Amino acid sequence: MSSLNSVWYTRCPAPTPLSIAHQLGWVDRQFEATGVAVRSIRDSKDQTVRESHFTHTLDHSFRQGGNIPPLWARSGGRQTRVVGITTTDEFQAIIALPGSGIAKGSDLKGRRIGVPRKPNEAIVDFQRATALKGIVSALELEGLTHRDVELVYLDSSEANLIERGNAAFLGLKRRYPYGDELLALAGGKIDAFFVKGAEGLVLANQIGAVVVSEFGFHSDAKIRINNGTPRPLTVDLKFLDEHFDLVTGLVATVARVAEWAEANPNEAVRFIANEIGVGEDAIRAANGPDVHSHLKLTLDDEQLAAFDHFKRFLLEWGFLPADFDVFGWIDHRPLEAASRRAAA
Repeated sequence: MSSLNSVWYTRCPAPTPLSIAHQLGWVDRQFEATGVAVRSIRDSKDQTVRESHFTHTLDHSFRQGGNIPPLWARSGGRQTRVVGITTTDEFQAIIALPGSGIAKGSDLKGRRIGVPRKPNEAIVDFQRATALKGIVSALELEGLTHRDVELVYLDSSEANLIERGNAAFLGLKRRYPYGDELLALAGGKIDAFFVKGAEGLVLANQIGAVVVSEFGFHSDAKIRINNGTPRPLTVDLKFLDEHFDLVTGLVATVARVAEWAEANPNEAVRFIANEIGVGEDAIRAANGPDVHSHLKLTLDDEQLAAFDHFKRFLLEWGFLPADFDVFGWIDHRPLEAASRRAAA
């Protein structure tokens, strides 16, 4: 086993127990107790380091957030493992402007639906994949396919990289989504587009949009699965193999959040809102009033089946370079060890 001075972590601006554990200071304290410093990938000034938020290339790193980048990284050969999954459903919808004549999902037939695209991006275009999955789900509910609509690709040259302090963000931590789609909708280039989460709900509210189809809480997991549903906790294999006890401690720390959130629901919502950069009312509206009860770290069969289904969607649409065994990607040992530790 090699000595370890520091580990890298990153999380998406989303409802995750890792984010809450970080804001509570639990993650730093857990590693500092063993003499290991925790370094943030998102806050690094090194672009190569920041790219690991999507590529998972850094050794001794862990991540929780959207599932498309880790699926893509694993498909490309990066040796990682999923050690826990959180399923927190969220608002997902196709929206249009009032007066467009689009009031329900079946009205989308023959219409133009905007899809964001980054044609020059070296990493996976997760925003395009997310939008396409939402569009396909909405159409499937009406017995339609993507061939029944016109997909209008909205190209952008802005990189996906998370850059703190970027002057173009006007003092905010990051660029909020759906800007290209909103401009295209206002300019009459498209008739509708996909939004999700608290940011999507706030945007729909702001423009008085018609919610044409909403399916984020649909009973069929294959309909509602997308980049944010579910969100895996992943680690690189070297970290897991060489420092299993540290990974188990990490999993135990993140898993504790669920019980804490149940006892502190208002604080949990405040932490989630802070992470995303929206109001607390937007979190409750987008994720449900009991969002604090959906922050468990598990590895159940339904989650894994949903992951496998989404992997096949991404393969079909050309987002993954190669197929791989999702079930072989999962390592139950740290969560099982953390559960035994908690029980003792």
